[in-house]
Amino acid sequence: QLQLVESGGGLVQPGGSLRLSCAASGFTLDYYAIGWFRQAPGKEREGVSCISRSGSTSYADSVKGRFTISRDNAKNTVYLQMNSLKPEDTAVYYCAAKATPGYVCRTFWEYDYWGQGTQVTVSS
Repeated sequence: QLQLVESGGGLVQPGGSLRLSCAASGFTLDYYAIGWFRQAPGKEREGVSCISRSGSTSYADSVKGRFTISRDNAKNTVYLQMNSLKPEDTAVYYCAAKATPGYVCRTFWEYDYWGQGTQVTVSS
């Protein structure tokens, strides 16, 4: 069964950090671009970041300089390091995978597989 599982969410104070993980099972992430998305209550889902097969990355303007996406193909896992968190970062975070032969990634692509999401709450 092809599956993506996010973990690492939680409650953190403003200015704090969290690292989200996206682990794949049933398939290897080597052939996929991976995206991180988030959805806050009452808002549309937005693309946060993505990483291509070759490791090139893309970030939403709202998280540039604060978030870092990385991948460890040996562990079949992609990470999202989130620093300097703000209350407006509060959302359910999802990872998704898209099979692609390319060396770039875009969060507006239609992704093939999605995880179930992990809650991130930034509050004092």
